[in-house]
Amino acid sequence: MAVPLTRTVAAALCAGLAATLLATASAPALAEQQRRPPYTWTVSEAAHAPRARIALDDTTGTLSLTVSRDGRTVIEPSPVGIVTQQADLSQGLRFLHRKDRTVEERYRAKSGKRLDRRVRMNETRLSFATAAGARLDLVVRASADGIAYRYVLPAGYGDVLGETSAFELPADAGAWLSTYRVDNEGQFNQYTAATAPTGEYSDQALFATDGGYTLLAESDLTGSYSGARLAHTQGTGTYRVRLADGQVHTDGPLTTPWRAMITGDLATVTRSTFTDDLAPASKVADTSWIRPGTVLWTWLAGGRTAGQSLDAQKAYVDYAAAHHWPYEAVDSGWYFKKDEWDVTDPDWQTDSWMPELVDYARAKGVGIIVWIHQRDLDTPEERAQWLPTLERWGVKGVKIDFMNSEAQSMFQWYDTILAQTAAHHLMVDFHGATLPKGIQRTWPQVMSMEAVGGEEKRTNTAAHLTTLPFTRNVIGSMDFTPGGFQRVGLRPNSDAAEAGLTVVYESGLQMFAGTPESYDQRPLARDFMDQEPAAWDDTRLLAGSPGQEAVLARRSGDRWFLGGVYAGAARTASVPLTIGRGRWLVETVRDGADGLVQDRQVLSGGDELSLDIVANGGFAGIACPWHPGVTTCYR
Repeated sequence: MAVPLTRTVAAALCAGLAATLLATASAPALAEQQRRPPYTWTVSEAAHAPRARIALDDTTGTLSLTVSRDGRTVIEPSPVGIVTQQADLSQGLRFLHRKDRTVEERYRAKSGKRLDRRVRMNETRLSFATAAGARLDLVVRASADGIAYRYVLPAGYGDVLGETSAFELPADAGAWLSTYRVDNEGQFNQYTAATAPTGEYSDQALFATDGGYTLLAESDLTGSYSGARLAHTQGTGTYRVRLADGQVHTDGPLTTPWRAMITGDLATVTRSTFTDDLAPASKVADTSWIRPGTVLWTWLAGGRTAGQSLDAQKAYVDYAAAHHWPYEAVDSGWYFKKDEWDVTDPDWQTDSWMPELVDYARAKGVGIIVWIHQRDLDTPEERAQWLPTLERWGVKGVKIDFMNSEAQSMFQWYDTILAQTAAHHLMVDFHGATLPKGIQRTWPQVMSMEAVGGEEKRTNTAAHLTTLPFTRNVIGSMDFTPGGFQRVGLRPNSDAAEAGLTVVYESGLQMFAGTPESYDQRPLARDFMDQEPAAWDDTRLLAGSPGQEAVLARRSGDRWFLGGVYAGAARTASVPLTIGRGRWLVETVRDGADGLVQDRQVLSGGDELSLDIVANGGFAGIACPWHPGVTTCYR
């Protein structure tokens, strides 16, 4: 089905412009153009879905894009364009032709909000040229939960000097923004679009307008381009796209990343897989070795000191095995730094105790994930040493840290390491990293990425914790590393809220940051975590408001896992149990006067679940189908 296309009817083109177009446009396109100048086009997937309106100013030849939903503004008319060494493709453009198609796909993910994905997007490709003959294609896609666009350029235009792309928001739009950092680990703070201080912000920016919520994002970013951030001047609603590199090198045709706007009500935004849906299909043919799971992470559990030994790591493996957690992560102590080992020595690997730990863990049904610094994988020689060796030892995955860059050269490194880790059957967790940007669809061995102010940070606020489900975690798995119960005084939330984070935050490798002692001191939290998977069949937002509360339900099989986090004063929370019809046994863990307590009740789908929440508190729970004789959801 063709994408609807509307343009305002006006006078015919002047003879001079028509003559110019004769050299570049097809006869049908020219005839159509002569009938209907000036030009506006709309792209939408369905009647009540987000709608993009692209307009070409027939005086300046500039393009703008507007997004609306149900007749209400989401993004005001915003400039669209790109400038290269050889061509300014942001002005002086004239329309050539258009092409429409419908994109329908179905794919299965290995991690994320749900495993089975269905995609339907309408796409319009608008072709333009300058008076000098330089060509630009603007490709716009519309789905039920988002609008995205990208630029396509032929070869020969030289390096990219920048984009004129920007997002224009109503001045009073609510805004949840994170100041830009190369590791993407900033805190989210609430402003209005105009009152946010002058500066640069992460491109994972959330706005609330009359048209609903909109989360800005990127997708399909590779080493052919560089990452972007948002530049803002206080007093305006303008957020300009600024590339990490002052100049992006290209020596052939160029297709830029998608500039994505995930939009809808808050439940739609939270559940969206739009950035994954925009990304290329999986490049990994056999994904049977990719297995999400919960992980005993040893760094915050004592791995900085006593954990840097084989005996300590074996004890952690024993604990993981006892609780059926499929993985244990080792951050340090197992390998030498780059300047401390000689890869020319054929026996260099034997100095590590890692092979013995892997064998020990394998016998107990536990897989090992290892931390490694990016600087030890940044050359072909180092990758040729480490990756085959880790695969031969039987290591299941690598946690690669300290990329700390959005530059084009770093994305070229990502391209290489992604292909090579897939070839060596190593799952990946990136820390000190870029944002997901659709990477988990194309490279499904990527189980998680940090790019978040997580459990390690001592500056987190309860408001930040309740904003992450609507910002960072929308666009891909997030290694926040929840479960750090021992960090009393270093985290802003209650014990029940900490347990709830393990559901609220999705991660294909859900790394628990607590100590075995802290788990055993909180058996209700520990037993709940023993039940948790790390791959989900469905995700729903039950209640939420950025900076105030977030309650999510994630389904695995016939059980729904519930997690809620709240910022502010104690309250009695009422949560709609919108998980399906029928009767449900609901078991919740909440904060009591003397520690965690567990409640059991039978409710019908759609009933209100009432819970007493302490200040900056929360809860965790499981709901399973109930019939007489069912007394627990735990297995």
